[in-house]
Amino acid sequence: MKFTKTIEVKNIFNKISYKYDFLNNLLSFGLHKLWKRRLVHLLKPLDGEDWADLCCGTGDLAFLISKRVSPRGSITGIDSAKNILKIAKQKSDLKKNKIIKWETKDVLGINDISKNYDGICMSYGLRNLHSVEEGIEKVFNLLKNKGRAGFLDFNHAKKNSLSNIFQKIYLRFIVVTISRLFNLGPEYEYIEKSIRNFPRKNQLIKIAKEVGFKKAEYRTIFFGQMGILILTK
Repeated sequence: MKFTKTIEVKNIFNKISYKYDFLNNLLSFGLHKLWKRRLVHLLKPLDGEDWADLCCGTGDLAFLISKRVSPRGSITGIDSAKNILKIAKQKSDLKKNKIIKWETKDVLGINDISKNYDGICMSYGLRNLHSVEEGIEKVFNLLKNKGRAGFLDFNHAKKNSLSNIFQKIYLRFIVVTISRLFNLGPEYEYIEKSIRNFPRKNQLIKIAKEVGFKKAEYRTIFFGQMGILILTK
């Protein structure tokens, strides 16, 4: 079951890679960039720190953080989908960015105990891991003492609230409809399915505390549509 989900997600992102940035901008009206900047602002990366962007996609967060930790720091972008990581590398070459390293691997497959980061970030990736609990535990183990981590993803609005109804309509009738124009309907239908199985705010905080994080804070943004989880070791 775990293996099946890992392969499914990897295949989805490899397939949508050629339109990933375009559709992210189109479907979020460009707002995803503001949400990612908000995450980075809350995490406060500093010059000289070592960071990792897990499930990095085409590297949006990695590029934002690289500006904060340079010139003495570093950031590693990690993703299991080769096609989408290839685009991140191409963007990095165009920007002539020298401090980002890119690695193709499953986040839960990182076993190098020498990889200790000051900070770790992840946008829209935690719910795609085969186990959210294992994902948060992996992040905990990869962080230095007093390190911090931040996760940006969809928020579970209260059932039958306006926010909840809007999210369903948006995902089913806007996101999927537009993605079908590019023959990517089934791939984007996966989003609602993955949100349905994603832990809610209090569950995420509970998991983080049980794993060992000393501080766990959750904030909602964009009228409750998105959530940001900030953890401190």
